[in-house]
Amino acid sequence: MDAREELVQRCATRRREKIGTLSDEGFAELILAARNDPASFVDTPAEEAFAALVAALATYEQSLANDDLLDDDEYTTARKRRLGALADACDRAATIDPGCTDARLVSILTRDLGPDDLLTQLLELRSDADTSIADGDAWNDVFSRPSLRLDAALVRTCLDGSRFKMTLDRAERLLDAAPSDTLGIRYTAALAYARLEDETGFDALDARFGHRGNTWSNLARAIMLYKLGRMSAARRALQGYCELCGGAAYALLRPEFVETYLPDRPAVAPSSFKEAVLAVHESEPIIADVPDFIAWAQTQPWLEQSASQFADKNDLDW
Repeated sequence: MDAREELVQRCATRRREKIGTLSDEGFAELILAARNDPASFVDTPAEEAFAALVAALATYEQSLANDDLLDDDEYTTARKRRLGALADACDRAATIDPGCTDARLVSILTRDLGPDDLLTQLLELRSDADTSIADGDAWNDVFSRPSLRLDAALVRTCLDGSRFKMTLDRAERLLDAAPSDTLGIRYTAALAYARLEDETGFDALDARFGHRGNTWSNLARAIMLYKLGRMSAARRALQGYCELCGGAAYALLRPEFVETYLPDRPAVAPSSFKEAVLAVHESEPIIADVPDFIAWAQTQPWLEQSASQFADKNDLDW
């Protein structure tokens, strides 16, 4: 979530509505002015609350900077403190404007709830929040994005809680509402199709996005084909996953802890090691149901070799 840029877009859009007729060039200048000094454009409780959320998320991100210097106990203490501070800031933002869905969503996500309790709270928020969205690709309307992010969190939570059909039902509706899929709902859907061994659904999803393979879909395909017992095809899919991004083999064999998405999947470079880390993290509920998959993957000599070489090159434990 590029929170500051969304604040700029929201403020500029509201100012244009107040001005009335404004050319595209005039709106572009308005955007530049808001980007230069967004605080001067904040003149409603809704934007004041969103600005408070932007500041809270920025403070949270800055607090992550020195985590590598902390031991386990220090990290646990620091993490609890910063999540608590973020929750408090989000609650204050929601007090300014109870309609600030993003602030309420982030506050819930900071609580580190299990999938069942998290799903309950997200559904309660959805029933209470304004979830109306614009026609067409709703992502193009900045005011529709909070609702889309809430639904994306619901989709991921359904997957984490092994509610795979519910995952796909909600994912399909969200993809229809925002077909550009900036939030990467197709990645979560691919994992659900893999767990259900639904190759037809998986292939239809792949075709919907032009058969453009990505880290999530390649790993999901490997898991699905392994579950279907088609080992040669599974091996090729696994190779595709590992060849797509550097460190993918290491990410699979040495999963890393990933911070809670606040509120959505963090932006990472395509085909990067960080992307592989996220894909493996999101695949954990699926892999846990296929305990032999990792053992089988480790029998592929090239996989171990690739992981070992990446570890040596980047001074990682192996």
